[in-house]
Amino acid sequence: MAKKKGLSDSLKRERKLGYILIAPSLLLILAIAIWPVIQSFYFSMFDYRLNDPTKSSIHMDYSLDLERYLNNQPFLLTALDNEIEVAPPEVSEELEDIKQNIENYDEELLQKDGIEERYNEVNEILFNYEVPSSELKFVEIDGSFGEEFEETFGQVESRLVELESQDALENARRLTGLASGLNDSIIEPNFIGFEHYSNNLTDSRLWKSLGNTMVFTVVSVGFELVLGMGIALLINKAFFGRGIVRASILIPWAIPTAVSALMWKYLYDGQNGIIAKFFADIGIIDSMSVLLTTPVGAMASVILTDVWKTTPYMALLLLAGLQTIPSSLYEAASIDGANKWKQFITITLPLIKSSILVALLFRTLDAFRVFDLIFVLTGGGPANSTEVISLLAYKVMFTQTNFGEGSALAVIVFICVAIISTIYIKFLGSDLLGDGVKK
Repeated sequence: MAKKKGLSDSLKRERKLGYILIAPSLLLILAIAIWPVIQSFYFSMFDYRLNDPTKSSIHMDYSLDLERYLNNQPFLLTALDNEIEVAPPEVSEELEDIKQNIENYDEELLQKDGIEERYNEVNEILFNYEVPSSELKFVEIDGSFGEEFEETFGQVESRLVELESQDALENARRLTGLASGLNDSIIEPNFIGFEHYSNNLTDSRLWKSLGNTMVFTVVSVGFELVLGMGIALLINKAFFGRGIVRASILIPWAIPTAVSALMWKYLYDGQNGIIAKFFADIGIIDSMSVLLTTPVGAMASVILTDVWKTTPYMALLLLAGLQTIPSSLYEAASIDGANKWKQFITITLPLIKSSILVALLFRTLDAFRVFDLIFVLTGGGPANSTEVISLLAYKVMFTQTNFGEGSALAVIVFICVAIISTIYIKFLGSDLLGDGVKK
């Protein structure tokens, strides 16, 4: 019992030491891999758009743009005074009431802590025809005061618009324009919670892009596994010039993806493309223009290009597994009367299961996250028929400069990748994780 207890304590100490040794690696993984995902998830909680000045930063509270406020409020008061002098008595009373509401709010604004000083400073800068800095002109206000602002100036604008519709104002356009500008000086909180996720998950474009991604991934990885296995079995044999053949096979994989995509784009060209001409001559397609101008043709084109480029990578991973199998096993099987197919089924496949898992996992994740190949070759067209989820996220985030929704799409990509990894490891990789050791 004492020996067993001592052995148990020793194992516990070794386990603790092991955790201490791998702690720096775990922290590095957390910093490099997990932190960007957490940051993207945080951004996805906001309506964060660079093309909208009121949403170009993340804010949880109401803010007031003093520059816009002071560029409209004094002129609106002056315009109201001028209008009151010439308006009929009933309209003048209405305008006096509107003016009084604006002045009351302005007085209440100046009573807020820390606002009067910046208010006067921004006013002085504008008086000298200068532009205040963003740090100076934006001031935070509490939620109730912000809601009061929206209610007050929203009513001002609506009442002026109503008077304009009644032809009761001489300078109606000026008054309503100034009121609209004043109303726009309030910046609402842009926290929206999970709205981006609910909108995207009910959007047909997202599901179409996921469908395109799955078709591309399954078909391309399937072809690459079969062709890569055949190439790996071939170059695993001893023959004259094997080194040159191995080096030559890796050339497509060594070419940068953007370069190979551009090269294949010329080969698929509907007027001068060699591949398009060849496919049309042998009857695979009806005309040369089919490859890049039809949904099926475009998807087949990007899959063919990906298979050509990444099959060598698959073959390289499988070759590493084949070279770990002792040749004596095949000799013994041959003596027992097993043919080549039987040897492949009973010896080769079981012994390279881990290599197949690694190759499939790497290539599936790589294919699911494909971006540059499709971006250069088809741009997601025609009619979004080759638009994959990564390309959709890029378009939303950088083309539309909608960082909030783009971050939500990036998180969705991460979740899909995590699910794929879990499925592979759960159903194909139990041996790789040590089930065999437990037995």
